[in-house]
Amino acid sequence: MTKKLVSMMLAVMLLAGLTVSFAAAEDYPDLEIWSNNNGYLAVEKGGALYNFYKELTGVGITQPYIEWNGGTTYQEQLNLRIAANEMPDMFIPVNGMETDLIRAGAILDLTDLLPEKAPHLYAAIPEAVWDVVKANDPTGQGRIYYIPGVLTFARSGGIIRQDWLDALNMEMPKTQEEFVEVLRAFRDKDPNGNGQADEIPTGGRAEARWMDYLFSMYGVASWEGYPQWDLYNGELTYSAVTPNMKEALAWIASLYAEGLLDPETLLNDKAAWDGKINSGRVGVYHHWAQASYEYAESIKDATGTEAKLVVIPPISAEGYEGGYTQLQVGSVQFVVTNTRDESKINAVMRVLDCYGNDEMREQFVLGVPGMHCTYDENGKGSRLPVDMQHQENMIFHPDETLASIESTTDSLNMIRSEDTAWAVDQSIENLSHMVEYGRPIAGDGVPNSIYSDYPDIQNRILYAQYASKIITGEYPIDKFDEFVEKWYASGGNAVTERAREWYRKVSE
Repeated sequence: MTKKLVSMMLAVMLLAGLTVSFAAAEDYPDLEIWSNNNGYLAVEKGGALYNFYKELTGVGITQPYIEWNGGTTYQEQLNLRIAANEMPDMFIPVNGMETDLIRAGAILDLTDLLPEKAPHLYAAIPEAVWDVVKANDPTGQGRIYYIPGVLTFARSGGIIRQDWLDALNMEMPKTQEEFVEVLRAFRDKDPNGNGQADEIPTGGRAEARWMDYLFSMYGVASWEGYPQWDLYNGELTYSAVTPNMKEALAWIASLYAEGLLDPETLLNDKAAWDGKINSGRVGVYHHWAQASYEYAESIKDATGTEAKLVVIPPISAEGYEGGYTQLQVGSVQFVVTNTRDESKINAVMRVLDCYGNDEMREQFVLGVPGMHCTYDENGKGSRLPVDMQHQENMIFHPDETLASIESTTDSLNMIRSEDTAWAVDQSIENLSHMVEYGRPIAGDGVPNSIYSDYPDIQNRILYAQYASKIITGEYPIDKFDEFVEKWYASGGNAVTERAREWYRKVSE
């Protein structure tokens, strides 16, 4: 039976009011699972999404409302639960917290459980990625303690308002000089046509994050604003302390001084920056290629304009090779709280197996009929518009976390409908280019354990301080050399040695 036929049969059953279930006969206990939530409703026992997951997997799942806020508020709330010895059954760890939890024995060893009890998920993740996960075991035993995200393409890039370019009769910029001219035109020539001169050429978020496409012009390896490890002068090196970074910061500071960067860039949190994009005021921003449709729909809701959002082909500064950083080994998706309760372990393994089962992908992506999605008379499902006041937070996103170009395109086509085609087609087009735009890096999958005993380096405290002050002009660019000296002296030498040792091991 083909995947398409299975999906159609399920959709027809849903329309007929029949129970759609892959659930096994075993009676599983409920689970509490924490994941990111950007404003949707909690998942409560007996609610629509709880019942949907129970019918699909056999396991009832709950999730309290925990604000994500770029991970900051989520981490604060999770730390409170950890301190109270009340960890969720499964959760997304942030900022490397899993390292200490694994060493403390608080996280379940999944090495033997996954092949036996979650074979679909185990097979869905390439062996090379599992090898990295084992190499990253902070206990040094080569065990599997977390579920990694998997990406086979560069997900993020610079996104530009093509409709603004068209309004100003300008071409897509191909050089850094052309790019700056575009930013000046966005600032000065009212591409919105509203006569308010409130356009923001470009910008980002606090800690110099979400401006990767600016740094990438100088070959700086970066992921959502987090500097990465790559080969510089033939050695694995943290990109934040390279000459490439110095040149990038000097140039970005010039953009800020000229008023081409949002003056609140280093103050924006996620909500503030997204709000500016969604209000139709931002000309260029950095984000996932496949998420273009979400921003396009929000801009239309706010302004009535069908914004045309296009990914910018990578631009290279003179003397450098640009390209969007590609990480096959994505961030840690889930860890499981250690327990001796076999029924809980079996329930978690059941959920993980379903999450990795390709035949269930469509149901996980579309969600609850009537709340998140709808099905037509032919059994084709499509997502309903975002409605955070009435939609519960979908916990699993295999289209984002077990992702290839093909599977992500398939997921976008699931979302596509007659009303949303104009926006979703932008995402599909942008996504199609990301294979050629990606630049793999040598430090793909470097473990958080290299930062043990050096939390300030892991949390980029010194980097964020100096980068922010250089960009705003509070520090001259020569202060970058002081930053590099302090970084190495405060633990950077030890961290670099560990990173290079890891690279030697995985390169054997």
